[in-house]
Amino acid sequence: MLVSDVRRLRSRGAEGAAVSVSTLIDAPPSEVWDDLRDIGSHTTWMQDAVAIRFTSERHHGVGTTFEADTKVGPFRLSDPMEVTEWDEGHGEGARSMGIRHGGVVTGTGRFSLEAVAGGRTRFSWDEELSFPWWMGGATGSFAAGQVLRLVWKRNLANLKRRIESR
Repeated sequence: MLVSDVRRLRSRGAEGAAVSVSTLIDAPPSEVWDDLRDIGSHTTWMQDAVAIRFTSERHHGVGTTFEADTKVGPFRLSDPMEVTEWDEGHGEGARSMGIRHGGVVTGTGRFSLEAVAGGRTRFSWDEELSFPWWMGGATGSFAAGQVLRLVWKRNLANLKRRIESR
């Protein structure tokens, strides 16, 4: 399918899904951020991320662009993304990273790190995604949201294990 075909199909209507997951990690936000800020390493803890290819010279901060090859069950997509928010925080304060999805599935995503009692971090992952009508419309969007919620919970469990095992 040509890019122009995808744009034409997408413009005919899309349905959205809001997905939010979170976990507590037994490490301070600065330690969690050290791992999170390395976008290229996300494939080590995100089961649905097969490969990440940077399309900009920069690999950190606002304006960083990359393509993430994702696979969920039989579905594969190459998702062009741009970092739109990058807050490294101060000390053990909050940190965040926001992205914009620009492929067949469009939308925004945000990772937020918040310090909680005991030197721990609440990691929140929030996404607002729009799916084209030919991916099932409202029904496909609802189903995708449920599947992605499960996959991303598993991803956060992987990241939690990775950080806490150091």
